[in-house]
Amino acid sequence: MTLYGVGLGPGDTGLVTVRGVEVLESVDVVYSPGRLSRRVASEYVPEGRLSELSFPMTRDREELRRAWREAADAVAPRAEGGDAAFVTLGDPNVYSTFGHLRRTLSRFHPDVDVEVVPGVSATTAFASALDVEIDAGASLTLAEAADGAAPVGPDRLVLFKVTDVPATHAKLAEAGYEVTYGRRLFMEEGGTVVTDDPTELRDRDYYTLAYAERAGLEREIGLFAE
Repeated sequence: MTLYGVGLGPGDTGLVTVRGVEVLESVDVVYSPGRLSRRVASEYVPEGRLSELSFPMTRDREELRRAWREAADAVAPRAEGGDAAFVTLGDPNVYSTFGHLRRTLSRFHPDVDVEVVPGVSATTAFASALDVEIDAGASLTLAEAADGAAPVGPDRLVLFKVTDVPATHAKLAEAGYEVTYGRRLFMEEGGTVVTDDPTELRDRDYYTLAYAERAGLEREIGLFAE
């Protein structure tokens, strides 16, 4: 049978795809890696079909490997005997916890079939939330910026995991970028912030992203036929 990796979108239950809802309503069990994804999934899945998988917040590689092996060992029997789903915010194949589970299953439980159901990612939905238009032909670079990191170079950047906004902002401003931040975009439980003032985001929050654009960047005006 099949394990589905289902992308739930950025946190708004209304942004789960039609295909995602179909899968959630049809599988025997839905595994969630955390509170936020469980809350979104619970809109479509009865409590009795929801199950949590715990993963430690650590950089210890051995501890993480043990956790993923335990998760794979728990999921595999359910996926081999029926259909199961593992849900994650955003898209399962874009900077997601699902990738670790998929690789572990492939190694230790190769008979489990896996299918990915894509989801709306905050790294693309930011454009709507921040009222940013990415013009046709414009390049856009996606990069992680945790702990005050600030990759620079391209004209337009989307930075995610911006956990030290003031430090990142100082580096981007020095490099000549104008920056807008979005925190917990589309998350229904609240806490959403959109601002260009880094002092509003002094506390650390994993769910913070930034759109940085070089100051004075010219935009080409295209010609469109009616």
